Amino acid sequence: MASQVILLDYWPSPFAARVRTALAEKGIHYESKDEDLADKSPLLVEMNPVHQKVPVLIHNGKPICESDVIIQYLDDVWKDESPLLLPSDPYLKAKARFWNHFINTKVHESSRKVWMSKGADQEAGKKELTEWCKLLEEELGDNLYFGVETFGFVDISLVPFYNWFNFFKTFADFSIQAECPNLVKWGERCLERESVSKSLPNPDQMYAAFLEFNQRLGI
Repeated sequence: MASQVILLDYWPSPFAARVRTALAEKGIHYESKDEDLADKSPLLVEMNPVHQKVPVLIHNGKPICESDVIIQYLDDVWKDESPLLLPSDPYLKAKARFWNHFINTKVHESSRKVWMSKGADQEAGKKELTEWCKLLEEELGDNLYFGVETFGFVDISLVPFYNWFNFFKTFADFSIQAECPNLVKWGERCLERESVSKSLPNPDQMYAAFLEFNQRLGI
């Protein structure tokens, strides 16, 4: 029997974008159900009662939550039908998980400061984010991707935030071009992949999400 795959989605979410990209890379057909996070569906509450957040992958009626867990699940279940997104070598896999955690904590939190703050707090977020990007630039080196020659887990984790960085130029005067030229080249290279370009929000969607968040926060 064919697998039924449903993604509980929210287009502006970088974490949902990761899963969309991973599904596209692995060529997995799925149904997307877009969520209104201000009015969460009964299905989202049922499938993720702990956090009630997207993304949630529902595979043959069983929910898998959290983008990192979902991507690793996709590798485990579709390991023979499509390329692996995580390295098979245990050391390289551990290293990829380390950088994914770095992105989830350092890059995400500093990006939130830039997105949701003004004045000194926003400037602090920009300074932090630049420092984290310098570390990522050093890790990337002259490689095409964080998987060296292969687009994979770390690339999928970071590229939605790179999309944010481009948006930050328009309202926060943020740029990493001078400090991290290789990381910028990596980001543009990733955006040329169909799996990425079709999975990330466009500038209009980013701006609509920005206004929505600021309205909620009264900024």
